[in-house]
Amino acid sequence: MTELPKAYEPKAVEPKWLDLWERGGYFRAEVDHSRTPYCITIPPPNVTGELHLGHGLQHAIHDTLIRWKRMSGFNTLCVPGTDHASISTTIKVRDSLIQAGIDPSAIGREQFLKHAWAWKEKYGGTIIRQLKALGCSYDWSRERFTMDEGYYRAVQESFVRLHREGLIYRGARVVNWCPTDRTTVSDLEVIHKDIAGSLWYIRYPLSDGSGSVTVATTRPETMLGDTAVAVNSTDPRWNGLIGKSVVLPLMNREIPVIADDELVDPQFGTGVVKVTPAHDPNDFLAGMRNHLERIVVIGEDGTMTAEAGAYAGLDRFEARKRIVADLESQGLLEKIEDYTVTAGHCARCDTIIEPLLSEQWFCREKELALRTLEVVTKGEVTYYPDRFVAQTAEWIENLRDWNISRQLWWGHRIPVWNNTATGEQLVQIEPPEGDGWEQDPDVLDTWFSSALWPMAVLGWPEKTPELEYFYPTNLMITARDILYLWIARMISMSEHYIQQIPYNDVYIHATIQAADGRRMSKSLGTGVDPLEMIDKYGTDATRLGLLFMAAKGQDVRFNESRMLESRNFANKLWNATRFVLMNLEEGYTGGPFEPSKLELTPADRWILSRLDATTRDVLASLEAYNLDDAGRALYGFVWNEFCDWYVEMAKPRLQGDDRATAQAMLTGVLEQALRLLHPFMPFVTEELYEGLRASAPGCTADTPLIIASYPVSRPEWHDENSENDMTAAFGVVEALRSIRADLNVPPGRTIPATVVPDPDAAHLKGVESVISNLARAEITFGTPESRPSKAWPAQTTSAEVFVPVEGLLDVSVALARARKDLESAQKDLARTRGKLANEGFVQRAPAEIIEKERGIEAELSGLSATLENRIALLESLA
Repeated sequence: MTELPKAYEPKAVEPKWLDLWERGGYFRAEVDHSRTPYCITIPPPNVTGELHLGHGLQHAIHDTLIRWKRMSGFNTLCVPGTDHASISTTIKVRDSLIQAGIDPSAIGREQFLKHAWAWKEKYGGTIIRQLKALGCSYDWSRERFTMDEGYYRAVQESFVRLHREGLIYRGARVVNWCPTDRTTVSDLEVIHKDIAGSLWYIRYPLSDGSGSVTVATTRPETMLGDTAVAVNSTDPRWNGLIGKSVVLPLMNREIPVIADDELVDPQFGTGVVKVTPAHDPNDFLAGMRNHLERIVVIGEDGTMTAEAGAYAGLDRFEARKRIVADLESQGLLEKIEDYTVTAGHCARCDTIIEPLLSEQWFCREKELALRTLEVVTKGEVTYYPDRFVAQTAEWIENLRDWNISRQLWWGHRIPVWNNTATGEQLVQIEPPEGDGWEQDPDVLDTWFSSALWPMAVLGWPEKTPELEYFYPTNLMITARDILYLWIARMISMSEHYIQQIPYNDVYIHATIQAADGRRMSKSLGTGVDPLEMIDKYGTDATRLGLLFMAAKGQDVRFNESRMLESRNFANKLWNATRFVLMNLEEGYTGGPFEPSKLELTPADRWILSRLDATTRDVLASLEAYNLDDAGRALYGFVWNEFCDWYVEMAKPRLQGDDRATAQAMLTGVLEQALRLLHPFMPFVTEELYEGLRASAPGCTADTPLIIASYPVSRPEWHDENSENDMTAAFGVVEALRSIRADLNVPPGRTIPATVVPDPDAAHLKGVESVISNLARAEITFGTPESRPSKAWPAQTTSAEVFVPVEGLLDVSVALARARKDLESAQKDLARTRGKLANEGFVQRAPAEIIEKERGIEAELSGLSATLENRIALLESLA
């Protein structure tokens, strides 16, 4: 017999099992064509990252599914890794150099890269160590980094092939430009914020002196680069101006009035818009349609260029002030309105992004994604939830050419070689032979390299055994923020290169917000470190608590009570297992769990039926990626049905002639429950399973729980009649327990009780002993005509229950106490309602105080109603 410690201590258990699992090789997977593969490649977190609650939830989901599939007999592979994160790492390294007194821009590319690799070796991978602490059973021997040698070559190969096919080109387009980091940034790295701004209405005089047109802008500094004003050809107010010209204020340059129905909404503003092709993406497209000049007036450092004339050299926002003042002094500023501007900010440094015409490398993404649209809309890849299909399709249909170059040193350098002597250009991986060749200085957008992730980590572009066996992978798990920039692009790349989908399913999980609904952020003080939760509650409780919040694709507010609830659950499971093991005598071995060979009681048949129902619910939920539902089903079964009901019903049997059957049922059901729970709570279940293996080896697998088989439905255990009988019995027990509390009966005292079953509930008599033992009552079954008088009543869904009050309650004393309590509650209620009716209090008091008072009002109102009902009942018994 193994006796467990009195309390579960996660810190004593978790490191032991993590080490044993890894040393046992249970996380590793090899190509084995005799087995069915199941593969997930994790979204590679930034090498600069640390674990946050989003990672915690995402990887609790990953590991739960991987452990379930491993126990279900699949050859499971989960490939971990990290992303080089060009911009994030550059900023980290740059800041560390500055702190060391080194100017990052002065040391040159090669020295900077040496520092970057040194930083990566020292600090990178923190998040991987944290994922291991979370219990993630990934194949760490296959860990990848998006700049390791094999992956780097895959990215270079991809660029060369796409360029050869005409899908990559170099050209000038308007991009997101960060003046601080001096690089383009992806749409995902632009955070849009509402800021207080202005809408300036500016008069543009007509060249022929016949008047002016008024345009409104939130960025007057860009007007210096205007090369047209546009109207809608269907707008009768302005169609007579089409083909004329205006004089650009401050620059005295004539620019045409053009018609562009795609750019101009006649219902918005004045119906006339300024066109600045070099500083607005929509204006750029209008410029292409109308063959307009592109004049760059804001430079890469955020200052005005020589093209800005008298404003050259000024910071863009200082230039704005001067331009507005000059317009006003010249009588060209019609009016100014307050206006809320949605401005893009760099996610890394918070600088306001400048839309800027820039010579960059671009990918013709829409052409690349033609097959992706078909894959998504025809369900070749299944989205969970499926509402994201339409959103993804819309994104694909509106694709523009993708800017894939970045002005950084850290990353995948673009494999383009320019000969400074001859002007020749070569696109190839290896450096050309001969003199005068210089490689393009830019690196590729991180999303370009990560788009190859599932196939590259399995060996592409080589035809490896892993790629043949594990690809396409089974599942990609993600939050919705990278659904388009990453998920759709992986489909595009896989279809283009391998003519296969990269994964069968996409599961979009919830985004966890702070408790107040704001986004989680260290800078906002709203971040929650899951390692703190692990330290406080244990890994299993943290995992299960997060999984309770795993609604698909919804924003959920963090609720720490879920962690506390899950820790209490782990303790409940621990104590129940400890009880079972303490009731197995020395030398007990047990045997295979074969209920059909046992003489089963109604309680036994009920728990087996509930175990089968729970197994079916859990399996269905896991198949549909409803991990929150699966977790709740297991919680309800273990806590309520097994611990609170079945274990309590088994206690008398363990002291009697039915001991052997009770032992077999307790160990068998517990063993199945531990198997079901293991993917969700791996550490505590493995520890308890080890205890069960030691105490009852005959009823457990001869392997660690991590590779024991996962339970399947046992239809022969389903017993609807037993479930109905026991549900009715529990209703009576709860009614009797409620009466005991109302009458303040001591726990050890047995009470008399009369049960009057409904006509269709005669089966209650078959579970009389269950009711009697659980409620500590002497049960008499009666009829409607034999209802006892002077008895405390209760009603269940299947019976009336009565307990005679004689000897249990002094009615007169209880009645006096209830009347006094009611008087006190009504006084408090009147006082609270008086506060809430006071207009001055409601206007001055903080919202949380008012909400508290309303809660008190509701509580006192409910208490008063309860006491009134109690008084009426006591008066009937007096």
